[in-house]
Amino acid sequence: MESREMSQSNNELEKDVTLNSESVQQDQVTELSEQKPEVAAAVTEEVVNQVSETQKVSEESLTNYAAMDKKQLVEVLQNLAQQPVNEVKEDVVRVRVAFAAIRKEELAKEKEAFIAKGNEEAAFAPAADELEEQFKSLYAEIKEKRAAYNAAQDALKAENLAKKREIISKINEIAEDADNVNRQYSTVQQLQQDFKAIGEVPSENDTEVWKSYQVAVERFYDLLKMNKELRDYDFKKNLEQKQALCAEAEALDEEADIVDAFKKLQQLHTSWREIGPVSKEIREELWTRFKNASAVINKKYQSFFEERKANEKKNAEGKEALCVKIEAISTDNLKTYAAWDEATKAIIGLQEEWKKLGFASRKVNTELFARFRKSCDEFFAKKAEFFKRMKDELAANLAKKIELCEKAEALKDSTEWKKTTDALIALQKEWKTVGPVVKKHSDAVWKRFIAACDAFFEEKKKQNVNVHSVEHENLKQKKDIIAQINSILENKETEDAPNKVRELMKKWQEVGHVPYKEKDKVYAEYKAAIDKAFEQLDMKAKKARMANFANSINQMSDTGKVYHERERLVRAYEMKSQELKTYENNLGFFNAQSKSGNSLVKEMERKIANIKEEIAMLEQKIKLIDEKI
Repeated sequence: MESREMSQSNNELEKDVTLNSESVQQDQVTELSEQKPEVAAAVTEEVVNQVSETQKVSEESLTNYAAMDKKQLVEVLQNLAQQPVNEVKEDVVRVRVAFAAIRKEELAKEKEAFIAKGNEEAAFAPAADELEEQFKSLYAEIKEKRAAYNAAQDALKAENLAKKREIISKINEIAEDADNVNRQYSTVQQLQQDFKAIGEVPSENDTEVWKSYQVAVERFYDLLKMNKELRDYDFKKNLEQKQALCAEAEALDEEADIVDAFKKLQQLHTSWREIGPVSKEIREELWTRFKNASAVINKKYQSFFEERKANEKKNAEGKEALCVKIEAISTDNLKTYAAWDEATKAIIGLQEEWKKLGFASRKVNTELFARFRKSCDEFFAKKAEFFKRMKDELAANLAKKIELCEKAEALKDSTEWKKTTDALIALQKEWKTVGPVVKKHSDAVWKRFIAACDAFFEEKKKQNVNVHSVEHENLKQKKDIIAQINSILENKETEDAPNKVRELMKKWQEVGHVPYKEKDKVYAEYKAAIDKAFEQLDMKAKKARMANFANSINQMSDTGKVYHERERLVRAYEMKSQELKTYENNLGFFNAQSKSGNSLVKEMERKIANIKEEIAMLEQKIKLIDEKI
């Protein structure tokens, strides 16, 4: 049913184009009293060619309905239904074709999915489509309006035919009365005006009526030998009007818009046809002038379309190349977010290039767009699958980490220090092998795991008084280092101050662990002093890195990239936090005596300090991004 209705719509459109061509051809037939038959035939053929070209150029401004979805097409049809039906006929047909193409593709996919589930093809029945029903209802409404409009036009044309035949009959009657021909001149003039004022007649009668009218007028002027003075006056008036038309036609050569110039030329031809004859002596010369001016415009008009055809070919080649490029982008090796983002950037770049290219010919343009869009759709469908798979992996990682939390919690109250220490270290190593989890659970599950580990190691530390004593001594040393840094800043020392601060930073790294409850507080004081020193003493290493990072973030115009960078930093922050906890816990395995002279312990403490610096830097970067977004 849809196919038959669409075919009927297309047939109606073709019929209208044919009728319009016949109408223009009839309008351009040279007055029988002015041109030779062979000239009239040539003009007729030329006008028909011009109409064909007019149809081509109209495509220039056509809306690209093929790029719209069903909802948009329904909205367009709803708007067209409110407009005069004779003005939107072609748009209605094109909207209908575009909608049918989308629906056909949907039904094919629906049927394919139905069969893929193991169903018999014969049992397939399309699902109800609300947009399709709405579209059919609007289309039926427009068809009813169109039928009513056509019926009214047919009736009006029939009425016009009767009126024109009546006028022809009156002119013939006047032409028969040779004795009173001069008295009837004004009457015939009025009848001619009335004839021209009457609208269109049925196309099958148009030629016959126009010829009958010309014969009747010619009989009145020539056969009955109307008063020469009136005839000469009429010839003079017609000559002035046609000379003005020649001048206007010649001036069209200066028009910048050749399409607009061609349309104006058609209007001039219509006006020429409506003006009466001139004297036989200059008739051929005047027509030649007008025809030559028309030929100039027609030639430029033809060149315009030849140039447009060349541009369409060039655009088609460009779009073909873009199709090849996008089809060459493989998703097989895209295993990370960064890789997918990079490929997405390439796809979007090709889409931007596509937008910059002009139209190709209608058929080729539609085929190339469908090919290009298919590649885009396939890429983004695979990207969606990847992100879904990653989501599943994050959920699986969360389940594994929760399991590790439960195991750590089961061991936290154990007093088998050596055995439990080994078990917890093994769990921590296993924790590091598990991938990341979603951000909203990351902190909570980590705190849960490390809380269980810390509870055990804190209890273990209480068993060693010497360790406790050493940690208090370390705390005193670290507070003294902080005091020395602050003293340098308060006294506003400038000479060799940066080197002194760096020396104190080195001493800080060499000092061992402090009591667990004090470590975060004393480190915060130390970090505040160091940050102030870097700022006040212009120790640019860290400052420069932050400045460069801030500049990079500000240059990111794509919000998605900014979010992706934040996600990367959060993952790095989580990994560094886990690494820090592991080092701190492992450091607790050494007793006070071993700590005092063990180079391995010092190396671990240096790494801990470096990790803390890195964590602080990551926190500042994340904060900077949060302020931007």
